Amino acid sequence: MCRITYNFPMVRLIDVAARCGVSVATVSKALNDKEDIGEDTKERIRRICEEMGYFPNSSARTLKLGRSYDLGVVFIAGDESGLTHDYFSSILEAVRMQAQARGYDITFIGKSANEPEMSCLERAKYRGVDGVLIACADYENKEVFELIHSDLPVVTVDHSFTNHTSVVSNNAQGMRELVEFICDRGHRRVAYIYGNITSVTRSRIDAFYKTMKAYGVDVPDPYVRSAVYRNPGPSYRITQELLDLRDRPTCIIYPDDYACIGGLNAIRERGFRIPEDISVAGYDGIYLSQILKPKLATVHQNTREIGKTAAEELIRLIEAPKKTEPKEIVVDSQLLEGGSVGILSEMRT
Repeated sequence: MCRITYNFPMVRLIDVAARCGVSVATVSKALNDKEDIGEDTKERIRRICEEMGYFPNSSARTLKLGRSYDLGVVFIAGDESGLTHDYFSSILEAVRMQAQARGYDITFIGKSANEPEMSCLERAKYRGVDGVLIACADYENKEVFELIHSDLPVVTVDHSFTNHTSVVSNNAQGMRELVEFICDRGHRRVAYIYGNITSVTRSRIDAFYKTMKAYGVDVPDPYVRSAVYRNPGPSYRITQELLDLRDRPTCIIYPDDYACIGGLNAIRERGFRIPEDISVAGYDGIYLSQILKPKLATVHQNTREIGKTAAEELIRLIEAPKKTEPKEIVVDSQLLEGGSVGILSEMRT
């Protein structure tokens, strides 16, 4: 058998320096984003590196700089939705793009059949990551708690810890604006089906009650019900029960846009029209919500900004730990009015 071997010339740092007309030190500083190199020079050197096919040896860079340029990501969805979860997949894509722009890779810190049994912290250190972003996890889990309070730089998404950096969506603002929009259209019998109990859920429930109270409404207990995020089944069942109430609600808020599909099915099975007979609203502002007919009234969470900011804050913790103060960064949401909340005077109740 004849084996054909292709030999491609290896591009060295000195080759790049000669092509750019600068010193090897200047090329090294540009690739490591040092502040004493101008942005135009950095960009030109990076472009020429790409043209020449130069790739720095990651092992050598780790030994020299003491960093792997690798960000660990903990993503453990309780509903086993994985990266199909619209909200988190969008956040993680923004994390990936920002990390890549700063010269970092990302590695998921999860259990593997090829690795020995380890805790999250042990796995992060085994993989040699410079820091960890916890995008989705049970924050009361002892392994997660151990990781957060370790010596590794850690940033959390949608959950805050004292003296640690977090990036959270402004759930209180989002729910308040959604309820105000509903109440301003004349609704007072407003039901809320909420998702799994987390700090996010608690914030939304609190904002719901406070806003209804500001409109002089005491919400009946049967109007506030527990369901599951991203699961249309429970929302379908609870909607049927709400429609059976003698004083049924004129508007129902669902845990999220995807779970809302169950409610829409239940309402239409009863022969009710949306929004002429009953109004509905979701949360998250996913693409699906805006192609439904009518478009869903919902709250769009700025997942790109959350992901970008989380990655940037983690890199800042890694590169300048003594200059970086822990903080909570709150990212505002945007109300999408859609067409699923009617004006009460025009509805049949």
